[in-house]
Amino acid sequence: MSMTKKPVVGAIIQARMGATRLPGKVLKILGDKPVLEHVIERVKRVPSCDKIVLATTTGQDNDALEKLGRNLGVDVYRGSEKDVLDRYYQAAKQFNIDIIVRITADCPCLDPQIVQETIDLYRKSNYDHVSNVQPPSLPDGLDAEVFSFQALEKAWREARDPLEREHVSLYLVRHPELFSHGNYVYPQDFSHLRLTLDEEADYLLLQEVFRELYPSNPWFGLQEIAQLFTRRPELININQHVVPHPVSRWQKGQTKSE
Repeated sequence: MSMTKKPVVGAIIQARMGATRLPGKVLKILGDKPVLEHVIERVKRVPSCDKIVLATTTGQDNDALEKLGRNLGVDVYRGSEKDVLDRYYQAAKQFNIDIIVRITADCPCLDPQIVQETIDLYRKSNYDHVSNVQPPSLPDGLDAEVFSFQALEKAWREARDPLEREHVSLYLVRHPELFSHGNYVYPQDFSHLRLTLDEEADYLLLQEVFRELYPSNPWFGLQEIAQLFTRRPELININQHVVPHPVSRWQKGQTKSE
């Protein structure tokens, strides 16, 4: 009797040192660890993730990222800097991932429960691609996308626009006639909050969040952050000016690759 192979769910974390607005941001320290380590450790707490792959570039400046990833026991793939779509495809292919969870390395407040619920939505639906940013209900910095290897491979084969090579899921989103899309919606709207790391002001806010929450609960999630902002609403103002307006979160997300 043949057994149906259980699909392998793999989180692919894209990271590089050469971010234009805040170079080296993924190795900046929050609490007692680099940002990237927080991201990896939080992804490890997503129950459905069978594999974690750190996908960085072949540039020497990313040797430190590979070393950190290997020290933390995750797989590492090194590929193209500009063609991030190819980097994802090759990483997924090399490590035999059937369902890809896309994570960016500049999200140290990533909430494992929300990532899991996004995966759950993908699994119980027939969507080719599920995200939590179309439209967003979560803070910028808690983003996740889930899509099939088949969808990724089709995009990899067919995408020609340089933007579609640089931004992994842009081809999927631009072609609703080819791919079906679902969106995870959080029960409360926190989309006005910003918890990603792109600029110095973001780092200042995240330092405050980690100073307040991390010592007593290293695995704090969105609800604990929301409670902190209720107690100290002035914190929200630290980086509010960074948010582009009126560009949508989705479009903004497709202009920062890592």
